[in-house]
Amino acid sequence: MKVIVLDRDGVINEPRKPFLRGPEDWVPLPGAIEAISLLTQWGWRVVLAINQSVIGRGLITVDTMNAIHERLIKQAATEGGRIHAIFFCPHAADANCACRKPKPGMLRTIAQRFGVDITKVPVVGDRLRDLQAAAAIGAQPWLVRTGFGAETEREAASELPPGTQVVDDLLAVAKKLIAQTSSR
Repeated sequence: MKVIVLDRDGVINEPRKPFLRGPEDWVPLPGAIEAISLLTQWGWRVVLAINQSVIGRGLITVDTMNAIHERLIKQAATEGGRIHAIFFCPHAADANCACRKPKPGMLRTIAQRFGVDITKVPVVGDRLRDLQAAAAIGAQPWLVRTGFGAETEREAASELPPGTQVVDDLLAVAKKLIAQTSSR
């Protein structure tokens, strides 16, 4: 089974400052839904792993987050894509939990639930914490330049985990992974 783990804001959709307040704020990035569709069609299980401290801080409810995800799931489905699971950390940054990225708790749970070797799992993010979580558990870190990715590349280049793949966007990730698997 091929599993890919994606961050949401800045990878799939435009990040909103200070945060997504509801489904009406959710706007997909160019090519992101096409990428999810391609990955799905090529047999990848698309899984999200996202920090949602806005829940722990009482700024949005789980129902609001679910409504945002419902919009994402429906949009992906209209183009033949599928989101297979969504894992989230609801804790505030100061909660010191094991699941909030850059800690690898969510990734560990994903590997267990899907029964996959985490070292073969690409983890795609636009922030250093996404890549650090991947590196902490031995997954394959991918940095996209969308969202805060270009800023991350510019300001934290020396801190990127070894082996980090840097690409323009999620569609570039999908095309590279498909090319790698179709050439085997």
